[in-house]
Amino acid sequence: MKENNENNKPAAASAAGTGAPCERAVLVAVVRDNQDPRQAEEFLDELEFLAETADIRAVRRFTQRLPQPSARIYVGPGKLQEIADFCREEEIDVVIFDDELTPSQTRNIEKEMPCRLLDRTRLILDIFMSRAQTAYAKTQVQLANYEYMLPRLSGLWTHLERQRGGTGTRGGAGEREIETDRRIIRNRIAKLKEDLRRIDRQMAVQRSNRGALVRVALVGYTNVGKSTLMNLIAKSEVFAENKLFATLDTTVRKVVFDNLPFLLSDTVGFIRKLPTELIESFKSTLDEVREADLLVHVVDISHPQFEEQIAVVKQTLQEIGAGDKPVYLVFNKVDAYTYIKKEEDDLTPPTRENLSLDDLKRSWIARANTPCIFLSALAKTNLEKFRTDLYGMVREIHAGRYPFNNFLY
Repeated sequence: MKENNENNKPAAASAAGTGAPCERAVLVAVVRDNQDPRQAEEFLDELEFLAETADIRAVRRFTQRLPQPSARIYVGPGKLQEIADFCREEEIDVVIFDDELTPSQTRNIEKEMPCRLLDRTRLILDIFMSRAQTAYAKTQVQLANYEYMLPRLSGLWTHLERQRGGTGTRGGAGEREIETDRRIIRNRIAKLKEDLRRIDRQMAVQRSNRGALVRVALVGYTNVGKSTLMNLIAKSEVFAENKLFATLDTTVRKVVFDNLPFLLSDTVGFIRKLPTELIESFKSTLDEVREADLLVHVVDISHPQFEEQIAVVKQTLQEIGAGDKPVYLVFNKVDAYTYIKKEEDDLTPPTRENLSLDDLKRSWIARANTPCIFLSALAKTNLEKFRTDLYGMVREIHAGRYPFNNFLY
């Protein structure tokens, strides 16, 4: 297995802005042999944004090109020693890995590291736990957290390896504490699942009581501006912030355009490598998406990898059974779009970095299989056309549902 092709890059030292001292971290990723190094850097950019959302400041990046991550220690032994030495010298608080570590990888790496470890899944779970506000969201996150913890108990709490003796214990020789804790967590998982089923039944009744109004759901990658757009359309006050996963709970508002009412919902943002535990736990939250008549897919046009983010959202929609819904594609943040103008004598094919916004518009309008629009929710650019288009789509759905009520329009 190769251990060369190192790329140790200082990460941007961005403060979390909370006023409290931030933990200092290094980021670690494996670049697969068939992976573009630029994509690996973009994944690390996102990991750094996740860390910043959790009030952790990344101070350096370590990458290594390998056919696949080491099954034992994720990176090669030489690279792991280099990371450990750096953490020891610089008094780093936490090492964050850009993939989910297996329980055995975690145990093996902990033996070498002078600080605590986080993997991408644990980091996302921690953010969700800090952002959950309602009982529903908290229950979902707790369930995902326990399902993540269950196979990792032996690595999380070393004191659990002690033997507990005493009269009445199994086999007379005592029962290890880890066995007890596993049983406790399994019982908690079962209870949380039952709690979610109960809440789901209550929410299903609430949805059925809304009548047959047309339902529109805002979907998209995390931090693309869905909540800002929701606030403008519904004139509501949904929490919006330039951090990942600012919204966890689905918010539903009744909106009236002219004389046409419909329901608009804002949902949790998607992300690449979203933990399986969270997908399973939040599937019920996404019932609003599955039951929607129209999906408004919001895209951050200023993001260099917005096309990949579109693909992630489409894949997630397929996974939750909403891949066949009609979609209105909304390219947001046109005010933040930047590009590098090519020189006139440059004959190389244009890339995303060289396309002007007008070029990009023509490209997407020509090839998109769904209606699309370019706007800025923050700068309120092109919002009237968005409202007009959305009104027309909702009206068409409403007219098909109530063909004898067309006189309303």
